[in-house]
Formats: sequence, C-alpha cells, structure tokens
Amino acid sequence: MAVPKIALGKPAAYGQEIVKRRFRLTTAAVTLAHKFVIDFGCGNGAQTCEFSPAGGKILAIDVALHDLQILQQHLNQQQRQQIIPIQYDGAHLPVASGAIDLVISFDVLEHVHDETTALRELHRVLKPQGEIVLSVPNKGWIFETHGAYLPVLPWHRVPFLSWLPQRWHRRIARARIYRRRDIVQLLRAHGFEVLRTDYITAPLDVVKNQRLKRLLQTFVFRGDTTRWSILATAILVHGRKISA
Repeated sequence: MAVPKIALGKPAAYGQEIVKRRFRLTTAAVTLAHKFVIDFGCGNGAQTCEFSPAGGKILAIDVALHDLQILQQHLNQQQRQQIIPIQYDGAHLPVASGAIDLVISFDVLEHVHDETTALRELHRVLKPQGEIVLSVPNKGWIFETHGAYLPVLPWHRVPFLSWLPQRWHRRIARARIYRRRDIVQLLRAHGFEVLRTDYITAPLDVVKNQRLKRLLQTFVFRGDTTRWSILATAILVHGRKISA
C-alpha cells in the first residue's frame, strides 16, 4: 500500500480562538517589535494579521496563491503595510540567508512535501541565534484533526486514529502527526536548540453550542496550555538557531 499524498492545510478563520491563543503564547516567549519575521505557511493570513499590532515587518509566505490573495484583500481593506504576502514554490524561500530574526509557523510542518527541505530553508534564512516558534498536531489528542483516506470515515475528526503507530498512521492520514519528542528531535537534527515546549489546549472553535463550550472551558480545557497530552490538540515549540 502506497503512502497517501499529504493534503494541504485548511487555514484558521479570522478571529478564531486558536489564532488568539497562538498569539498569546508566542508573544509571551518572543518579542516581535523591530524584528524581521517570516510567517511560514501563513494561509489566508488570519494568524499573520493577529501579530501585526505587536510590531515588526512580516513576510507572509505560502504556496497557495488563492490564500495569499485573500490576505492581500484584507491588507488593502485594513491599510496594513507591515505585512508582505509572498508565494513560495515549496522548495526555496525567496529570502536572503541570515536575513530573518524570527520564524513563526503554525500547524504547517505536517503538510510540507519534505520536512528536511522546509527546516533547512528556515534555518538558512534565520540570523545566528534567530528564533523559531512553531506548532504541530499532537499525537496524544484523541481525535485526528486532519482526517484520513478512509471511505467509511471521510470526515476530519476521526477518534483514536491519531493513536495508531506512526507507520500505520502515515499510510492513511492526510497529514503527519507528532509526539513531543518527535518534534524536539527533528528540530535538533536541523540545527535548532529547543528552549521550551508546551501542549496547547483544544480551542473548541468547532463547538457550536455556547453553553457546552463554556462548560468545557471552565472544567476541562482551562487556560492556553496543559500538562496533559490528551487535552492538547497541538504542541508549541520555541527554538533558536545554533549552527551555521
């Protein structure tokens, strides 16, 4: 059985809780003011625009031209000039080596064609000691958030699929998934020092019943992070470039 093609990601919507949560966690770890920043895999720019009040110049980079056009329309309406949308060919970032202070990238690495190519390029464009903040889907979460190539279960949030051994998961899932040690080892192997990791709690953006949502936020998914892998949809990693 051949390994299925990895699907493109679906961007978060403007104003969703997950966008605000990533902003809070990232700005608690790094400073954007006066920085030259890449948002790698920016999608429609919902996350990028959340960061614009924090200062800095942001290159919003993505492979999907349609999403970048949505972002450009939003920037035109808001008259924001510190964000620059750039299309990426999936292999080489159109940025000079050592030019970037900070890379942010949220739930993107699981969708790239090749992790090594992506991480090498991010490492290349960062300045010495430049920082990276990224998130990836958490294998410990009970639901498979990206869906799978299963004819009897075509929807996204398939329960327990994420818990399958990696060799099985890779054969049916639409995107990669990571344990904390997986993403830590991957970053270290590509020249990054890992400074901190956090489990990001489920943002509950998909829960439409507001009463149920408030109950879950009060008693189960409290705060932006958790100690418990089973309560986290994603893993957030803060790292730093340590090798040339």
